[in-house]
Amino acid sequence: MRTGYIIAFALAFIAFAANEAAADDMGGNAADEASQQHHQHHEDQPQEGDSADTAGGHSDHAHHEILEPIGVMAAHMHPKGGFMFSYRYSRMRMDGNRDGTSKVSIDEILMPGGSYMVSPTDMDMQMHMFGAMYAPADWVTLTAMIPYVELSMDHRMMNQSRFETNSKGVGDLRLSGLFRFFDNGRHSAHLHFGLSFPTGGIGHKDQVPVTMEEFRNKRLPYPMQIGSGTWDILPGVTYIGSNDWLGWGAQVIGTVRFGENRHDYRLGHRADATAWITLPVLDWLDLSARFVYAYWGNIEGADDALNPNAVPTADPNLRKGQRIDLLAGLSVTLPWDRFGEHRFGVEAGGPPWQKLDGPQLGSKWRVVTGWQLTF
Repeated sequence: MRTGYIIAFALAFIAFAANEAAADDMGGNAADEASQQHHQHHEDQPQEGDSADTAGGHSDHAHHEILEPIGVMAAHMHPKGGFMFSYRYSRMRMDGNRDGTSKVSIDEILMPGGSYMVSPTDMDMQMHMFGAMYAPADWVTLTAMIPYVELSMDHRMMNQSRFETNSKGVGDLRLSGLFRFFDNGRHSAHLHFGLSFPTGGIGHKDQVPVTMEEFRNKRLPYPMQIGSGTWDILPGVTYIGSNDWLGWGAQVIGTVRFGENRHDYRLGHRADATAWITLPVLDWLDLSARFVYAYWGNIEGADDALNPNAVPTADPNLRKGQRIDLLAGLSVTLPWDRFGEHRFGVEAGGPPWQKLDGPQLGSKWRVVTGWQLTF
């Protein structure tokens, strides 16, 4: 129920902003008219207009656009013929187990006080995300994103010994189309429709205990697999607004999964909602603050190679959760005429609230850095 309330709030925010935008448009505000060309393709980095060929067409660009945070993806459109390449590095630290909103100690998880022979203690998730965008028309932008993921998880056993498991590899490829349905210069909105391809591995193995003394190379539990193994639909909507001194926006993205993978399960459906404000403090520097809500469901089906009685991460009914993150960021824009425009950004924060179907590792902090080249 909480999930529905938060997603409904995000959609209501977008609808309210669109209504305000329509009012601005009908009012014929002269300032909006004058800035129509300047803001026509509001993006997370400045667009074109830097070469000698187009400088005259964008002489009103006294400074860069007001940008959304570097961690927001697929939140911008490009003009016809525009390209963008991007790289992001993100890291998330998970530490300590939770059930509901409460912390759970290792002694409460492990036998004899608990139910399991093994418990995770902490986890590091690192992702290298490579992206590209191209606009065949002013109203549509095509995107491609593919990650390289590195995972490591520490565990403790009943006999107090510890071990670590690791996996890494290419994740699922995502191809999407962004379709603008509103733009009046100050406000814009577009729909997302994407498809996730099961290019990430779901058969990663490492040395895991089969008894207190014996380890074997076996398939890792669900959180340590890189991909989903299923074809997934990625619907969404994004709104962006700005005035002369402030930018803001909101986005809702879903992940709807179909069928089962070759190990007879599918990950839970997912919903991600975010809202942000961006303040330009210099012509080349923006500061940002962002609210993020994420919901993910339990796994349907089960991998027969995993023993859900041995470790909580192997139980498909202990994967559901939701979390709120608060993030702060900054970005630097460097206009280089010859090579397009470069943007560098960083964003970091953590969760003031999370609710997990546990025992399940809770999030402690996350950080993302990125580079974008637009031409």
